[in-house]
Amino acid sequence: MNHIYNSQAVWVRAALFFVLLFGCLSVQAALPSSAQVTASTTAFLKRFVNKDGEVNYKAIQRDPKQLDALLEDIASFSMTGASQADLYAFYLNAYNVLVIGEIVSNYPLTSVREMPGFFDKKQMLVGGEKMTLDELEHNKLRKLYDDPRLHFALVCGTASCPRLSREAYMGKDLFTQLNDQTRRVLQDPAFVKVDAEGKTVMLPEIFKWYEADFGTSGKTGVAYVNQFRADKRVPTWFAMDYYAYDWRLNDQKAEDPKK
Repeated sequence: MNHIYNSQAVWVRAALFFVLLFGCLSVQAALPSSAQVTASTTAFLKRFVNKDGEVNYKAIQRDPKQLDALLEDIASFSMTGASQADLYAFYLNAYNVLVIGEIVSNYPLTSVREMPGFFDKKQMLVGGEKMTLDELEHNKLRKLYDDPRLHFALVCGTASCPRLSREAYMGKDLFTQLNDQTRRVLQDPAFVKVDAEGKTVMLPEIFKWYEADFGTSGKTGVAYVNQFRADKRVPTWFAMDYYAYDWRLNDQKAEDPKK
């Protein structure tokens, strides 16, 4: 009887082992890959963001399926096996999608300032880890990558933010994508405001807030800007100042299918 009982116990333990093993493998296989998150993010952005970088929050609120799926992928994303470039791209995409998600949850509104704790209090799930938008920006991006170009890729839902790209960032193309995005932003006359007649240039306040990131001190942000302006360089003798930050929402004024 003991022999039979012991044999049954062995089979039960073996069966439980394989159930747990295949269960773990099944969960692991279900986790979204970097390529999947990138493709889903691009599809979402192309559907709801126009060529001016404005977001159709109203339309997302009406049909949130893509956003909800993306937020689930961001929450459950596994860092295991991901390259540094893949992680960098993932965190950039995650930030932009999380911003949209929180705005949609509180829409309608006219400014992110209408959401207390939007940047520094609201906890969000990113790759299985809870963090605020500020923690994501400063701890997962600025501290790790020391790359000022990220300031032109992160979009916090305001009119003074850079125009939101309609294409997700991906590890293998990230260097080129960040250069292209930075070039687009710093050549945008709405972002870098040059008055040739008045011999002045107005820069956004991020150059003041993060001057250490740009390797500048005082009003010398033009040196960084000129690296990405080619033949449209701003003369260094122009008087420079910062224009006031516009906290209005980067919302589409009307649904325009041509944009």
